[in-house]
Amino acid sequence: MLFIGDRMGVKFKDIVTPQKINLKDLEGKIIAIDAANTLYQFLSGIRQRDGTPLTDSRGNITSHLTGLLYRTSSIVEKGIKPIYVFDGKPPEFKDTTVKERRAVRAEAEQKWKEALEEGDEEKARKFASRSSRMSPYIIDSAKKLMDFMGIPYIQSFSEGEAQATYLVRNNEAWAVSSQDYDCLLFGSEKIVRNLTISGKLSELEYLDLKKTLSQLGLKREQLVDVALLVGTDFNKGVKGIGAKRAIKIIKSNTLEKYMKEKDIEFEHDLDELRNLFLNPEINHDYNIKWNSVDIEGLENFMCNEHDFSKDRLQGAIKKMENLNTKQKSLTDWFGK
Repeated sequence: MLFIGDRMGVKFKDIVTPQKINLKDLEGKIIAIDAANTLYQFLSGIRQRDGTPLTDSRGNITSHLTGLLYRTSSIVEKGIKPIYVFDGKPPEFKDTTVKERRAVRAEAEQKWKEALEEGDEEKARKFASRSSRMSPYIIDSAKKLMDFMGIPYIQSFSEGEAQATYLVRNNEAWAVSSQDYDCLLFGSEKIVRNLTISGKLSELEYLDLKKTLSQLGLKREQLVDVALLVGTDFNKGVKGIGAKRAIKIIKSNTLEKYMKEKDIEFEHDLDELRNLFLNPEINHDYNIKWNSVDIEGLENFMCNEHDFSKDRLQGAIKKMENLNTKQKSLTDWFGK
């Protein structure tokens, strides 16, 4: 199967200080959501007790549709305007990372099957969540669901987080929603993490790029160099160097000077690696518009094609009533 949007992001947890926020802070805001990141959450987390993903009577996986339907409708009910941004073709520099993660998922899938044979449901679920993979069917069905729900989405040429960041920098979205810290490297001024409707509002986090750079005493270009030392989806980084140590290095040296002194070479050209973050490939041909819910189409797609309960679907549709009112302009929503 094809892997799309398969990434983990740079390890910056130890050096950033997110601000705790709640859903009221996002009311009236347009949020560009990293679709691949979100879909992996659903594929990993929405499973049966033994780790088996939810499926319809035809054997099609529906875990992602369940998550998208209920989270998106709940987000809209809270007055938040979502735009989903899908990954395109990963850069060639990412080939090694993609291959490694395929191997990890294949191993996890094998251990999941072994745990099922042993009758160990807890062990099976643990490995099952690590075996989640994205197929063209997952992507296509997610987009169909968005169409019926009236939710706009954008197909990136390459990295979805870079495209989502462009929307923020272009004042077409207020923030990017993603679990990864790569958005900082791409230059997103505002990032929201843990955007779920689980009742655990204390988990919702907000990162401001300018504030983060000020706290770290770095420029964005330096933060990218810190990431390259730590390791990104496009390069392995330097063994033994974590984010805190990398900051000390970059504050006292240029990356080129440090690499020369330590006789270090990256597997790819340094400037080309930097440009993946500083000058990413962007799709400028898109149209952002929220439409009314296509109730008949949504019911046929979810209930007739994928065996969803009509009663539960009606509950989600009711939450989407905000989209059944007169369409507001981007300026109206962004100004809130």
